[in-house]
Amino acid sequence: MATSQALVSLQAPKDVSIEEIEAELRQLWLSTSEEGAATRAATFSLVVYEPDGTQQLLASLGFYTGPIDGIAGPRTEAAVKAAEKAYGMEVTGKSSSKLRQKLEAEFASAKQQDKQTLENQTTPITYSPDSDGAGMADAIASSNPCRIITLIPILGDDQGVTAQVSAYCPINKQSTNNLVCCEYITLSGTAEALERIGGVISELMIGDLPKFIWWKATPAPEYPLFKRLVSCSDSIIFDSSSFIYPEADLIAMGELIQQGVALTDLNWKRLAPWQELTAEAFDPPERRAAIYEVDQVTVDYEKGNQSQALMFLGWLASRLSWTPTSYQLEGGDYEIRKIKFTDDQQREIVAELAGIPTADWGDIPGDLISLRLSSTNQDADCCTVLCSSATGCMRMEAGGGAQACYIQQVAPLSDQNTEELLSQQLRRWGREMLYEESMAVTHQILQLKKTD
Repeated sequence: MATSQALVSLQAPKDVSIEEIEAELRQLWLSTSEEGAATRAATFSLVVYEPDGTQQLLASLGFYTGPIDGIAGPRTEAAVKAAEKAYGMEVTGKSSSKLRQKLEAEFASAKQQDKQTLENQTTPITYSPDSDGAGMADAIASSNPCRIITLIPILGDDQGVTAQVSAYCPINKQSTNNLVCCEYITLSGTAEALERIGGVISELMIGDLPKFIWWKATPAPEYPLFKRLVSCSDSIIFDSSSFIYPEADLIAMGELIQQGVALTDLNWKRLAPWQELTAEAFDPPERRAAIYEVDQVTVDYEKGNQSQALMFLGWLASRLSWTPTSYQLEGGDYEIRKIKFTDDQQREIVAELAGIPTADWGDIPGDLISLRLSSTNQDADCCTVLCSSATGCMRMEAGGGAQACYIQQVAPLSDQNTEELLSQQLRRWGREMLYEESMAVTHQILQLKKTD
């Protein structure tokens, strides 16, 4: 985990009306600048769309099958009613703090049961709401002072939008005389209420400076507020490790890329060590041609989210000019997925993705465990095994022939937590062609399943 600098609160969260937001912040900076103690950051704006977590909890506990978007539609209402009935509560169909507390307690119990039974059903939930901005400040403000606008769609009754402003300053160890501070605007209300003030939200993003959207929810291309934010931002950021329905959401992301939307996926960044070691395995001159002999690929990942496995396969196929031809879900304890490709020589390549139940899954659902590249040509020197642990290597060796393989262990990176990856992304933006080319193939793979 990255270590954040100490923070000083310049302005604790203060309730204001929407019309008073800019005036309140202006007054804050006017008073502090007169004292010479702190100045507002003039770097970029970051809009964070963060549902209150109710839909995620309902989905993980089996009550809800819709998108995680903070929008209280018919499916969400039906899920709330089902949960209320299951827990012996009054059936209203409306979210409440009492229901939320019950869902959190049930989720904690289910998560513990997961670790005992290796079901890995609750792993997709990785976020908790950060409505006061303090947690975000700890992770981001120390290296990226900016304006953060947090949108919190709630599932309760539409009572308009409430607003808060606050400011936090990282303390520079070399100098505490001139603090550059991060200012926070928090807007909370139903998705419909937030949509009504979409123009205000756009205006709150500082003009002539970069604008980022961190969409901590399901891609929502038809949601008017999503469309508005995308149209006025330089980049939209997702983290597919949090997707409860990874395949549908990756398809949506692929379609956004096709439409020319500049987006990035923090989960893609976590694949970097696997990509680098795969390429390194074929760097020696005597092995360079051997990569084109590979026609069998096995990827193991922590059961619960297949996003990393699908994106890695899309990257590999894009580099080797493989064209996907079929996608089959075989299911079973390992949720086996078989994807077939052909290369430019019309050879068939078969890939197998396996979700491995494990009791020691970490903070990132679906992390890769191991992979194996090999060939049906017994004379080919292309067998390569990469693994994140001894267990991963042992499973690949059990597949046979690993004694003749190039074997390498992927060391975990300390900077792969979500906050650090986000911080890195905010320091550089623009289109990432390698990601887009890889996602194009991943999208083709998933479209095959969609049409089967």
